[in-house]
Amino acid sequence: MKLKISAVSYTNTKPFIYGIQHADLLNKIELSLDTPTDCAQKLIDNKVDIGLIPVAATLNMPYWEIVADYCIGAVGPVNSVFIFSNCAIKNVRRVQLDPESRSSNNLAKVLLKNFWKIQPELIVDAEDYTTSTDPETACVLIGDRTFGKKDKYAFVYDLAEEWQKFTGLPFCFAAWIANKPIPREFIDEFNVALKSGLDHRSEVLKELTPRTDFDLEDYLMHKLDFDLTEKKKEALHLFLKYIKEL
Repeated sequence: MKLKISAVSYTNTKPFIYGIQHADLLNKIELSLDTPTDCAQKLIDNKVDIGLIPVAATLNMPYWEIVADYCIGAVGPVNSVFIFSNCAIKNVRRVQLDPESRSSNNLAKVLLKNFWKIQPELIVDAEDYTTSTDPETACVLIGDRTFGKKDKYAFVYDLAEEWQKFTGLPFCFAAWIANKPIPREFIDEFNVALKSGLDHRSEVLKELTPRTDFDLEDYLMHKLDFDLTEKKKEALHLFLKYIKEL
């Protein structure tokens, strides 16, 4: 029986997808590409066995385990997870959340409460959550929809960079999580496929549509840090602790 795997369909996951699709492993799985929130919900609802999910979603799972040595992470700025604001963060009165990511919204909440020590109104159903023209309304935005937007706002806060200022740790946005025990043999093969994708990032870049407003090569090669190190695991568990205290 094939294992069902859900992954996020953003630029930051393209190396992983490339590795999986060019491995023999592909014949042993059913792969679906989803938004971060849908990916997490499928895993929570047991519609898939493994998901590249926002780490905050593990709080909604009775059982979970990490099944890969790789993640979507950053050491310092990640350049794709932001609070965009028309005023300094201390003066923000409202924050529009991004409906596509639990983790980034929770990271914003953790930083607002514990680092910046402000309590703005949180808006979960903004008509156009991807933009804000109001002087005191900021917005959380992640992924490809942030590309080219940094120059459009007076104040830009890279949430991975702000987390590192706050904790001294890197950040893990998403990890490969299973909702049941997975055979070691499969995990080993899965890791090989993921590493192969990372090793072929130059080929992945050739398949992406070029952009004039965003440096895709810098993003995939340098801004993103894919190794799930012990420091990133420490950050993951600290982040979950802070979420529980919200």
